[in-house]
Amino acid sequence: MLWRAMRLPSLRLVLLCVLYFVQGLPFGFQATALPVYLREQGTSLAALGFIGVLALPWGLKATWAPLVDRYHSPRWGKRRSWILPMQAGLTATCAAAALFTSPDALPLLMGLVLVMNFFAATQDIAVDGYAVDTLRPNELGLGNAIQVVGYKLGMLTGGGLLVWASKYIGWPGLFLAMSALCLGAFLVTLVARTESAPPQPTAASPEAPASEPAVTWAVFKAHLWTVVRRPGTGWLLLFVGTYKFGETMADVLYKPFLLDSGIPSWQIGQWVGTWGNAASILGSVTGGVLATRMPVLGALALTASLRVFPLVGRWWLATHGVSDEGVISVTLCEEFVGGALTTVMFAFIMSRVDSTIGATHYTLLASIEVWGKAPAAPLAGWLADPKHGLGLGYAFVFLLGAALSVAFLALLVPIARQRQPAPPHLAPAS
Repeated sequence: MLWRAMRLPSLRLVLLCVLYFVQGLPFGFQATALPVYLREQGTSLAALGFIGVLALPWGLKATWAPLVDRYHSPRWGKRRSWILPMQAGLTATCAAAALFTSPDALPLLMGLVLVMNFFAATQDIAVDGYAVDTLRPNELGLGNAIQVVGYKLGMLTGGGLLVWASKYIGWPGLFLAMSALCLGAFLVTLVARTESAPPQPTAASPEAPASEPAVTWAVFKAHLWTVVRRPGTGWLLLFVGTYKFGETMADVLYKPFLLDSGIPSWQIGQWVGTWGNAASILGSVTGGVLATRMPVLGALALTASLRVFPLVGRWWLATHGVSDEGVISVTLCEEFVGGALTTVMFAFIMSRVDSTIGATHYTLLASIEVWGKAPAAPLAGWLADPKHGLGLGYAFVFLLGAALSVAFLALLVPIARQRQPAPPHLAPAS
Protein backbone atom coordinates (compact mmCIF):
# COMPACT_ATOMS: atom_id res chain seq x y z
CA MET A 1 0.00 0.00 0.00
CA LEU A 2 1.27 3.47 -0.90
CA TRP A 3 1.10 4.84 2.68
CA ARG A 4 3.46 2.11 3.92
CA ALA A 5 5.54 1.87 0.75
CA MET A 6 6.59 5.49 1.04
CA ARG A 7 8.61 4.52 4.11
CA LEU A 8 11.04 2.61 1.92
CA PRO A 9 14.31 4.56 1.51
CA SER A 10 14.12 4.80 -2.28
CA LEU A 11 10.55 6.08 -2.24
CA ARG A 12 11.29 8.54 0.56
CA LEU A 13 13.94 10.04 -1.70
CA VAL A 14 11.43 10.16 -4.55
CA LEU A 15 9.08 12.08 -2.27
CA LEU A 16 11.87 14.56 -1.49
CA CYS A 17 12.45 15.01 -5.22
CA VAL A 18 8.74 15.72 -5.77
CA LEU A 19 8.65 18.28 -2.97
CA TYR A 20 11.70 20.17 -4.21
CA PHE A 21 10.36 19.98 -7.77
CA VAL A 22 7.24 21.89 -6.73
CA GLN A 23 9.35 24.54 -4.97
CA GLY A 24 11.34 25.10 -8.15
CA LEU A 25 8.29 25.82 -10.32
CA PRO A 26 7.54 29.42 -9.25
CA PHE A 27 11.19 30.43 -9.01
CA GLY A 28 11.93 28.99 -12.46
CA PHE A 29 9.02 30.98 -13.87
CA GLN A 30 10.18 34.16 -12.12
CA ALA A 31 13.83 33.79 -13.12
CA THR A 32 13.37 32.82 -16.77
CA ALA A 33 9.82 33.29 -18.03
CA LEU A 34 8.73 36.46 -16.24
CA PRO A 35 11.56 38.72 -17.57
CA VAL A 36 10.73 37.62 -21.12
CA TYR A 37 6.99 38.13 -20.60
CA LEU A 38 7.44 41.59 -19.07
CA ARG A 39 9.89 42.66 -21.78
CA GLU A 40 7.33 41.62 -24.41
CA GLN A 41 4.86 43.93 -22.64
CA GLY A 42 7.35 46.82 -22.97
CA THR A 43 8.70 46.85 -19.40
CA SER A 44 11.93 48.88 -19.08
CA LEU A 45 15.26 47.32 -18.13
CA ALA A 46 15.33 49.41 -14.95
CA ALA A 47 11.95 48.01 -13.88
CA LEU A 48 13.03 44.48 -14.79
CA GLY A 49 15.88 44.84 -12.34
CA PHE A 50 13.35 44.90 -9.48
CA ILE A 51 11.91 41.47 -10.31
CA GLY A 52 14.18 40.14 -7.59
CA VAL A 53 11.88 41.77 -5.02
CA LEU A 54 9.40 38.99 -5.77
CA ALA A 55 11.85 36.56 -4.17
CA LEU A 56 11.68 38.48 -0.88
CA PRO A 57 10.10 35.53 1.02
CA TRP A 58 13.21 33.46 0.31
CA GLY A 59 15.32 36.13 2.00
CA LEU A 60 12.99 36.53 4.98
CA LYS A 61 12.10 32.89 5.63
CA ALA A 62 14.71 32.58 8.41
CA THR A 63 12.51 34.85 10.54
CA TRP A 64 9.70 32.29 10.68
CA ALA A 65 11.77 29.10 10.33
CA PRO A 66 11.70 28.42 14.11
CA LEU A 67 7.88 28.56 13.96
CA VAL A 68 7.88 25.82 11.32
CA ASP A 69 10.24 23.77 13.49
CA ARG A 70 8.17 24.25 16.63
CA TYR A 71 4.44 24.23 15.81
CA HIS A 72 2.45 21.51 14.09
CA SER A 73 -0.77 19.51 14.20
CA PRO A 74 -0.45 16.12 15.96
CA ARG A 75 -2.93 14.71 13.48
CA TRP A 76 -0.97 15.63 10.36
CA GLY A 77 2.56 15.37 11.71
CA LYS A 78 5.37 17.84 12.19
CA ARG A 79 6.23 18.36 8.51
CA ARG A 80 2.97 17.64 6.67
CA SER A 81 1.24 20.24 8.88
CA TRP A 82 3.17 22.85 6.89
CA ILE A 83 3.83 21.14 3.56
CA LEU A 84 0.19 20.38 2.70
CA PRO A 85 -1.16 23.93 3.27
CA MET A 86 1.72 25.43 1.33
CA GLN A 87 1.11 23.09 -1.61
CA ALA A 88 -2.61 23.90 -1.54
CA GLY A 89 -1.72 27.59 -1.59
CA LEU A 90 0.61 27.10 -4.55
CA THR A 91 -2.11 25.22 -6.43
CA ALA A 92 -4.63 28.02 -5.85
CA THR A 93 -2.31 30.95 -6.67
CA CYS A 94 -1.04 29.35 -9.88
CA ALA A 95 -4.64 28.80 -11.00
CA ALA A 96 -5.54 32.38 -10.09
CA ALA A 97 -2.58 33.74 -12.08
CA ALA A 98 -4.13 32.30 -15.25
CA LEU A 99 -6.84 34.97 -14.91
CA PHE A 100 -4.40 37.91 -14.87
CA THR A 101 -2.13 37.62 -17.91
CA SER A 102 -3.33 40.72 -19.77
CA PRO A 103 -1.02 43.78 -19.83
CA ASP A 104 -3.37 45.84 -17.63
CA ALA A 105 -3.33 43.14 -14.92
CA LEU A 106 0.45 43.04 -14.46
CA PRO A 107 0.38 44.37 -10.85
CA LEU A 108 -1.98 41.57 -9.82
CA LEU A 109 0.15 38.98 -11.60
CA MET A 110 3.29 40.21 -9.86
CA GLY A 111 1.49 40.08 -6.52
CA LEU A 112 0.49 36.48 -7.14
CA VAL A 113 4.07 35.53 -8.01
CA LEU A 114 5.14 37.07 -4.69
CA VAL A 115 2.56 34.93 -2.87
CA MET A 116 3.74 31.84 -4.78
CA ASN A 117 7.25 32.48 -3.52
CA PHE A 118 5.96 32.82 0.05
CA PHE A 119 4.27 29.43 -0.12
CA ALA A 120 7.31 27.82 -1.76
CA ALA A 121 9.79 29.36 0.70
CA THR A 122 7.77 28.26 3.72
CA GLN A 123 7.42 24.76 2.29
CA ASP A 124 11.20 24.76 1.78
CA ILE A 125 11.75 25.16 5.53
CA ALA A 126 9.49 22.19 6.28
CA VAL A 127 11.00 20.04 3.53
CA ASP A 128 14.53 20.79 4.75
CA GLY A 129 13.33 19.68 8.18
CA TYR A 130 11.86 16.52 6.66
CA ALA A 131 15.20 15.75 5.06
CA VAL A 132 16.98 16.32 8.38
CA ASP A 133 14.50 13.96 10.06
CA THR A 134 14.56 11.12 7.55
CA LEU A 135 17.88 10.92 5.71
CA ARG A 136 20.20 8.32 7.19
CA PRO A 137 24.01 8.69 7.14
CA ASN A 138 24.39 6.39 4.12
CA GLU A 139 21.79 8.44 2.19
CA LEU A 140 23.31 11.89 2.60
CA GLY A 141 25.14 12.07 -0.72
CA LEU A 142 22.27 10.69 -2.77
CA GLY A 143 19.72 12.70 -0.81
CA ASN A 144 21.56 15.99 -1.43
CA ALA A 145 21.87 15.27 -5.14
CA ILE A 146 18.18 14.39 -5.40
CA GLN A 147 17.16 17.60 -3.65
CA VAL A 148 19.22 19.79 -5.96
CA VAL A 149 18.11 17.92 -9.09
CA GLY A 150 14.45 17.96 -8.02
CA TYR A 151 14.51 21.73 -7.47
CA LYS A 152 16.20 22.37 -10.80
CA LEU A 153 13.79 20.08 -12.62
CA GLY A 154 11.06 22.31 -11.22
CA MET A 155 12.91 25.38 -12.48
CA LEU A 156 13.39 23.71 -15.86
CA THR A 157 9.66 23.03 -16.06
CA GLY A 158 8.45 26.41 -14.82
CA GLY A 159 11.04 28.46 -16.70
CA GLY A 160 11.71 26.28 -19.73
CA LEU A 161 9.30 23.56 -20.83
CA LEU A 162 6.16 25.50 -20.00
CA VAL A 163 7.51 28.69 -21.57
CA TRP A 164 8.19 26.75 -24.75
CA ALA A 165 4.69 25.23 -24.50
CA SER A 166 3.19 28.70 -24.08
CA LYS A 167 3.64 29.06 -27.83
CA TYR A 168 0.71 26.61 -28.10
CA ILE A 169 -1.22 26.92 -24.80
CA GLY A 170 -0.64 30.61 -24.07
CA TRP A 171 0.33 32.18 -20.77
CA PRO A 172 -2.96 31.20 -19.06
CA GLY A 173 -2.30 27.59 -20.04
CA LEU A 174 1.19 27.86 -18.55
CA PHE A 175 -0.20 28.83 -15.14
CA LEU A 176 -2.90 26.16 -15.25
CA ALA A 177 -0.25 23.54 -16.01
CA MET A 178 1.78 24.74 -13.00
CA SER A 179 -1.35 24.50 -10.86
CA ALA A 180 -1.99 20.93 -12.01
CA LEU A 181 1.58 19.90 -11.14
CA CYS A 182 1.25 21.44 -7.67
CA LEU A 183 -2.05 19.62 -7.17
CA GLY A 184 -0.39 16.34 -8.13
CA ALA A 185 2.37 16.90 -5.56
CA PHE A 186 -0.28 17.75 -2.95
CA LEU A 187 -2.04 14.43 -3.54
CA VAL A 188 1.25 12.52 -3.34
CA THR A 189 2.12 14.20 -0.05
CA LEU A 190 -1.38 13.59 1.28
CA VAL A 191 -1.02 9.80 0.97
CA ALA A 192 2.71 9.63 1.70
CA ARG A 193 4.09 8.89 5.13
CA THR A 194 6.33 11.79 6.15
CA GLU A 195 7.06 11.15 9.81
CA SER A 196 10.68 11.05 10.89
CA ALA A 197 12.68 7.90 10.40
CA PRO A 198 13.93 6.24 13.57
CA PRO A 199 17.09 7.96 14.87
CA GLN A 200 20.27 6.18 13.83
CA PRO A 201 23.35 5.46 15.96
CA THR A 202 26.38 7.65 15.35
CA ALA A 203 30.09 7.30 16.10
CA ALA A 204 29.76 9.79 18.96
CA SER A 205 26.67 8.09 20.34
CA PRO A 206 26.57 4.29 19.74
CA GLU A 207 23.02 4.13 21.02
CA ALA A 208 20.23 5.65 18.97
CA PRO A 209 19.42 9.06 20.44
CA ALA A 210 16.00 10.00 21.60
CA SER A 211 13.88 12.16 19.34
CA GLU A 212 15.00 15.79 19.49
CA PRO A 213 12.54 18.25 21.01
CA ALA A 214 11.17 21.06 18.89
CA VAL A 215 13.44 24.06 18.57
CA THR A 216 12.28 26.75 20.99
CA TRP A 217 13.01 30.45 20.78
CA ALA A 218 15.39 30.19 23.74
CA VAL A 219 17.37 27.36 22.14
CA PHE A 220 17.40 29.15 18.81
CA LYS A 221 18.72 32.40 20.28
CA ALA A 222 21.34 30.65 22.41
CA HIS A 223 22.78 28.68 19.54
CA LEU A 224 22.53 31.64 17.16
CA TRP A 225 24.57 33.71 19.62
CA THR A 226 27.17 30.93 19.73
CA VAL A 227 27.33 30.89 15.95
CA VAL A 228 27.67 34.69 15.74
CA ARG A 229 30.57 34.67 18.20
CA ARG A 230 32.45 31.95 16.32
CA PRO A 231 35.76 33.30 14.90
CA GLY A 232 35.59 34.13 11.21
CA THR A 233 31.78 34.46 11.11
CA GLY A 234 32.05 37.83 9.33
CA TRP A 235 34.17 36.35 6.55
CA LEU A 236 31.74 33.42 6.27
CA LEU A 237 28.71 35.68 5.86
CA LEU A 238 30.53 37.86 3.32
CA PHE A 239 31.62 34.76 1.43
CA VAL A 240 28.13 33.24 1.28
CA GLY A 241 26.46 36.58 0.58
CA THR A 242 28.62 37.66 -2.38
CA TYR A 243 29.45 34.53 -4.33
CA LYS A 244 26.55 35.06 -6.77
CA PHE A 245 26.51 38.87 -6.92
CA GLY A 246 28.32 39.29 -10.24
CA GLU A 247 26.62 36.27 -11.77
CA THR A 248 23.19 37.63 -10.81
CA MET A 249 23.95 40.99 -12.45
CA ALA A 250 24.57 39.17 -15.71
CA ASP A 251 21.70 36.70 -15.30
CA VAL A 252 18.95 39.28 -14.83
CA LEU A 253 19.78 40.96 -18.16
CA TYR A 254 20.71 37.90 -20.21
CA LYS A 255 17.18 36.93 -21.29
CA PRO A 256 16.14 40.53 -22.13
CA PHE A 257 19.43 40.88 -24.04
CA LEU A 258 18.61 37.82 -26.14
CA LEU A 259 15.07 39.08 -26.75
CA ASP A 260 16.34 42.52 -27.80
CA SER A 261 18.82 40.77 -30.10
CA GLY A 262 15.93 39.28 -32.09
CA ILE A 263 15.63 35.82 -30.55
CA PRO A 264 11.95 34.86 -30.02
CA SER A 265 10.72 34.16 -26.49
CA TRP A 266 9.84 30.53 -27.15
CA GLN A 267 13.39 29.88 -28.36
CA ILE A 268 14.84 31.59 -25.29
CA GLY A 269 12.69 29.27 -23.20
CA GLN A 270 14.08 26.29 -25.08
CA TRP A 271 17.77 27.30 -25.03
CA VAL A 272 18.01 28.96 -21.61
CA GLY A 273 15.10 27.51 -19.68
CA THR A 274 15.20 23.92 -20.99
CA TRP A 275 18.67 23.11 -22.31
CA GLY A 276 20.28 25.51 -19.84
CA ASN A 277 18.55 23.96 -16.85
CA ALA A 278 19.48 20.48 -18.09
CA ALA A 279 23.12 21.60 -18.21
CA SER A 280 22.73 23.07 -14.73
CA ILE A 281 21.43 19.74 -13.41
CA LEU A 282 24.39 17.93 -14.93
CA GLY A 283 26.68 20.56 -13.39
CA SER A 284 25.05 20.04 -9.98
CA VAL A 285 25.79 16.31 -10.14
CA THR A 286 29.36 17.08 -11.18
CA GLY A 287 29.70 19.54 -8.29
CA GLY A 288 28.55 16.85 -5.88
CA VAL A 289 31.23 14.50 -7.20
CA LEU A 290 33.90 17.21 -6.90
CA ALA A 291 32.89 18.01 -3.32
CA THR A 292 33.19 14.31 -2.49
CA ARG A 293 36.48 13.59 -4.26
CA MET A 294 38.46 16.70 -3.27
CA PRO A 295 38.56 19.25 -0.40
CA VAL A 296 35.46 21.42 -0.54
CA LEU A 297 37.46 24.67 -0.68
CA GLY A 298 39.48 23.29 -3.57
CA ALA A 299 36.26 22.44 -5.38
CA LEU A 300 34.99 25.95 -4.64
CA ALA A 301 38.13 27.54 -6.05
CA LEU A 302 37.95 25.40 -9.20
CA THR A 303 34.27 25.98 -9.99
CA ALA A 304 34.36 29.69 -9.07
CA SER A 305 37.34 30.19 -11.38
CA LEU A 306 35.71 28.35 -14.28
CA ARG A 307 32.52 30.41 -13.87
CA VAL A 308 34.35 33.53 -15.05
CA PHE A 309 34.80 32.23 -18.61
CA PRO A 310 31.10 31.93 -19.63
CA LEU A 311 30.40 35.29 -17.95
CA VAL A 312 33.03 36.82 -20.21
CA GLY A 313 31.33 34.91 -23.03
CA ARG A 314 28.16 36.91 -22.46
CA TRP A 315 30.16 40.12 -22.84
CA TRP A 316 31.59 38.72 -26.09
CA LEU A 317 28.07 38.09 -27.44
CA ALA A 318 27.04 41.65 -26.54
CA THR A 319 30.05 43.21 -28.29
CA HIS A 320 30.48 40.88 -31.29
CA GLY A 321 26.88 39.91 -32.03
CA VAL A 322 24.75 36.85 -31.30
CA SER A 323 24.60 33.63 -33.26
CA ASP A 324 22.73 30.43 -32.53
CA GLU A 325 25.97 28.55 -31.88
CA GLY A 326 27.40 31.30 -29.69
CA VAL A 327 24.30 31.70 -27.54
CA ILE A 328 23.89 27.96 -27.04
CA SER A 329 27.57 27.45 -26.18
CA VAL A 330 27.76 30.32 -23.68
CA THR A 331 24.43 29.39 -22.11
CA LEU A 332 25.23 25.71 -21.62
CA CYS A 333 28.71 26.45 -20.29
CA GLU A 334 27.50 29.07 -17.81
CA GLU A 335 24.64 26.91 -16.55
CA PHE A 336 26.88 23.85 -16.16
CA VAL A 337 29.61 25.66 -14.21
CA GLY A 338 27.07 27.67 -12.20
CA GLY A 339 25.25 24.48 -11.21
CA ALA A 340 28.50 22.88 -10.09
CA LEU A 341 29.46 25.95 -8.05
CA THR A 342 26.06 26.10 -6.34
CA THR A 343 26.22 22.46 -5.24
CA VAL A 344 29.77 22.84 -3.94
CA MET A 345 28.75 25.98 -2.04
CA PHE A 346 25.84 24.08 -0.47
CA ALA A 347 28.30 21.42 0.69
CA PHE A 348 30.50 24.14 2.17
CA ILE A 349 27.54 25.73 3.99
CA MET A 350 26.53 22.33 5.38
CA SER A 351 29.97 21.97 6.96
CA ARG A 352 29.38 25.22 8.91
CA VAL A 353 25.90 24.46 10.26
CA ASP A 354 25.17 23.99 13.98
CA SER A 355 23.47 20.59 14.08
CA THR A 356 21.38 21.47 17.14
CA ILE A 357 19.39 23.95 15.06
CA GLY A 358 20.29 22.38 11.72
CA ALA A 359 17.29 23.30 9.58
CA THR A 360 16.93 26.77 11.10
CA HIS A 361 20.65 27.56 10.89
CA TYR A 362 20.80 26.38 7.29
CA THR A 363 17.79 28.52 6.47
CA LEU A 364 19.56 31.52 7.98
CA LEU A 365 22.66 31.01 5.84
CA ALA A 366 20.52 30.40 2.76
CA SER A 367 18.75 33.69 3.47
CA ILE A 368 22.10 35.48 3.65
CA GLU A 369 22.80 34.16 0.17
CA VAL A 370 19.49 35.53 -1.10
CA TRP A 371 20.01 38.94 0.53
CA GLY A 372 23.58 39.14 -0.68
CA LYS A 373 22.64 38.90 -4.34
CA ALA A 374 19.35 40.86 -4.07
CA PRO A 375 20.85 44.31 -4.90
CA ALA A 376 22.55 42.92 -8.02
CA ALA A 377 19.41 42.85 -10.16
CA PRO A 378 18.20 46.46 -9.68
CA LEU A 379 21.79 47.69 -9.95
CA ALA A 380 22.24 45.86 -13.25
CA GLY A 381 18.99 47.25 -14.66
CA TRP A 382 19.87 50.82 -13.61
CA LEU A 383 23.35 50.61 -15.12
CA ALA A 384 22.10 49.25 -18.46
CA ASP A 385 18.81 51.08 -19.05
CA PRO A 386 19.23 54.05 -21.47
CA LYS A 387 15.97 55.77 -20.41
CA HIS A 388 15.76 55.23 -16.66
CA GLY A 389 19.38 54.64 -15.74
CA LEU A 390 22.95 55.31 -16.79
CA GLY A 391 22.53 53.66 -20.19
CA LEU A 392 25.86 51.82 -20.08
CA GLY A 393 24.35 48.88 -21.96
CA TYR A 394 24.39 45.12 -21.76
CA ALA A 395 28.09 44.68 -22.56
CA PHE A 396 29.25 46.84 -19.65
CA VAL A 397 27.07 45.00 -17.11
CA PHE A 398 28.18 41.58 -18.39
CA LEU A 399 31.84 42.59 -18.08
CA LEU A 400 31.27 44.06 -14.61
CA GLY A 401 29.59 40.85 -13.49
CA ALA A 402 32.58 38.84 -14.67
CA ALA A 403 34.98 41.19 -12.87
CA LEU A 404 33.06 40.90 -9.58
CA SER A 405 33.15 37.13 -9.90
CA VAL A 406 36.94 37.31 -10.19
CA ALA A 407 37.07 39.54 -7.09
CA PHE A 408 35.08 36.94 -5.16
CA LEU A 409 38.01 34.51 -5.49
CA ALA A 410 40.03 36.70 -3.11
CA LEU A 411 37.66 35.73 -0.27
CA LEU A 412 38.92 32.15 -0.50
CA VAL A 413 42.10 33.25 1.27
CA PRO A 414 40.60 34.27 4.67
CA ILE A 415 38.07 31.43 4.46
CA ALA A 416 40.86 28.89 3.95
CA ARG A 417 42.60 30.17 7.10
CA GLN A 418 39.60 29.40 9.26
CA ARG A 419 39.54 26.21 11.29
CA GLN A 420 36.64 24.12 10.05
CA PRO A 421 34.27 22.96 12.83
CA ALA A 422 33.44 19.32 13.31
CA PRO A 423 31.03 18.04 10.64
CA PRO A 424 27.38 18.39 11.67
CA HIS A 425 24.84 15.61 11.70
CA LEU A 426 23.00 16.94 8.67
CA ALA A 427 21.74 20.15 7.14
CA PRO A 428 20.73 19.43 3.54
CA ALA A 429 20.86 21.91 0.66
CA SER A 430 17.80 23.34 -0.96
